[in-house]
Amino acid sequence: MTTCGSFTVIAASELTAESKPATQYTIDANQEVYALLDFEDTAEFENATKGLIASPDTLDIYDENGKLVWSQTAYAFLDQDAPDTANPSLWRDTQLNHIYGLFEVTDGIYQVRGYDMSNITFIKGDTGWIVVDPLMSMECAAAAFSLVEENLGTFPVKAVIYSHSHVDHFGGVRGIISEEDVQSGDVQVIAPEGFEKHAVSENIYAGTAMGRRASYQYGTMLEASETGALAIGIGMGQSRGSTSYISPTLEITETGEKHTIDGVEIEFQLTPGTEAPAEMNFWIGSKNALWMAENCTGTLHNLYTLRGAQVRDGNAWAEYIMESLALYGDQADVVFQSHNWPHWGKDIIQEYMTNTAAVYKFINDQTLLYINEGYTETEIANMIQLPKELEKVWYTRQYYGTVSHNSKAVYEKYMGWYDGNPVHLAELTPSDYAQKLVEYFGDTDAVLEKAKEDFAKGEYQWVAQITNTLVFADPENMDARYLCADALEQLGYQAESGPWRSAYLCAAQELRNGTNTDDATRSSGNGDVFSHMTPDMILDYLGILVDTTKIPDLTFTANLILPEGNYVLRVKNGVLLYQKDTQDADVTWTTKRAGLLSIIQKNAENVAALIQQEGDETCLTRLMDAVTVTSEYKYFNIIEP
Repeated sequence: MTTCGSFTVIAASELTAESKPATQYTIDANQEVYALLDFEDTAEFENATKGLIASPDTLDIYDENGKLVWSQTAYAFLDQDAPDTANPSLWRDTQLNHIYGLFEVTDGIYQVRGYDMSNITFIKGDTGWIVVDPLMSMECAAAAFSLVEENLGTFPVKAVIYSHSHVDHFGGVRGIISEEDVQSGDVQVIAPEGFEKHAVSENIYAGTAMGRRASYQYGTMLEASETGALAIGIGMGQSRGSTSYISPTLEITETGEKHTIDGVEIEFQLTPGTEAPAEMNFWIGSKNALWMAENCTGTLHNLYTLRGAQVRDGNAWAEYIMESLALYGDQADVVFQSHNWPHWGKDIIQEYMTNTAAVYKFINDQTLLYINEGYTETEIANMIQLPKELEKVWYTRQYYGTVSHNSKAVYEKYMGWYDGNPVHLAELTPSDYAQKLVEYFGDTDAVLEKAKEDFAKGEYQWVAQITNTLVFADPENMDARYLCADALEQLGYQAESGPWRSAYLCAAQELRNGTNTDDATRSSGNGDVFSHMTPDMILDYLGILVDTTKIPDLTFTANLILPEGNYVLRVKNGVLLYQKDTQDADVTWTTKRAGLLSIIQKNAENVAALIQQEGDETCLTRLMDAVTVTSEYKYFNIIEP
């Protein structure tokens, strides 16, 4: 390292694949957080520990093959002040999320927290349990249920409530009940209207891409450490166990709908288009307890999630919180939810819900104001900042979502991807752009030298951008890779948002070591969600998987005869269309859903066994030839071409 003026320049020999300590700029940035926030305020620590009944000394959960799928033991290092390599606010949130065990929310309502990304809630009925949101992994749900039985006794599960259509709220269901329990009528499964459609489509249609991007958002490739994974704002991270699914037996279709379940009357409030396309709160009047699903979570949530999902409506989100407050706020003694911890007391609840609604409403409205003043998405993201009083509230800090990227979601919702500048209508690909830029630079080494100087000045965002351009121009430029990784690492150390920290550090890791293809860092499904696709969903998904460029000359009509009904498939120049009907066709396929799924899986043996064909059999052969098995692309590159 050499000194040049008032800053230090990195020597080429110091650009290595090793993780680096925090720089002085990062140390200073993290120290500034102490001046912004009141670290003497311990109210959230008191809420996170209130009602603790039992907690094991260590918590490591394994699957049947011995794979570690969840660990709180890995975070034993948190019993100290924040290190230089962590934003003190995120460190505090991680300490809060490290508080795990069985808790009493109020009389007859219990939660197991810290056993997965989300909470699992147990409501005691006359004869058994009503279970709300059975976690993401079966192994975690089973471990949580065991903790309940050890401390509260053994009672049957009488009902399961899915609050919304994200996998961390239903994936562990087979860890506590079976399909047979439901089919026999012993267990009712309750969900909001449209739940199954959204639960399946979100996890399947763009599932491969979402899964890969989720590994960055949740930091599943990172080890828990002072320089690695910390909490993600709504939990410690994503469990890596087996996901499952059981279909609902009862859909809630309107706000105010009441059902008595094992002696407990529950009144439901639908909140579609908020944190999930299908979501609901509920009220238990006998307990004066208000369940807010993921509409209030003790952190700023996402209007757009980094893994990729449909953009959410910040205005509707705020309105539904205020509707909950109007319906139940005057009566509620406790508000509890599917992430983080409850809040007690009427005055506190009023403030908690109002502040939460205000943050989403502010982001929505202020972004729209800036849009109408002519600012672009990136400009707004760099301008927008919460009002100072809201900014200092611990339970709306930016641990999960951020004001910056949520403002981009509002822009996307109302204006789409185009900023009005026609230069951006047909932009070059990142690699083509990078190669032209490098051609204009002329001397890549000179660019790297300037980037090193800017790194030494603490200009990490710019260094990351310019060196990543060099990487896209030449992935073998190791100095560019290492310097980009070093810059991203410092950005990660400074990040208050857990997903931002995870994304920065995962990108740094892959720049240094190559794309991570270790299946042990991912959760695993057992096909439950896939097998619950309706024929319409399967046909929609088949259309997604067919690579039209491989069969641009393929045109035919097929009658599809299924137990659920008959369809006409029209393949027009490789594009798959369908409608419910039959007509004169080139071929008729008679099968069940399993046969359709075999087409998607490109399993020729099963197709032959399960699909009866009458007519031109080459139609199906050619169509299957164009089916893409997207799992082959599950480790696509992100930080390099």
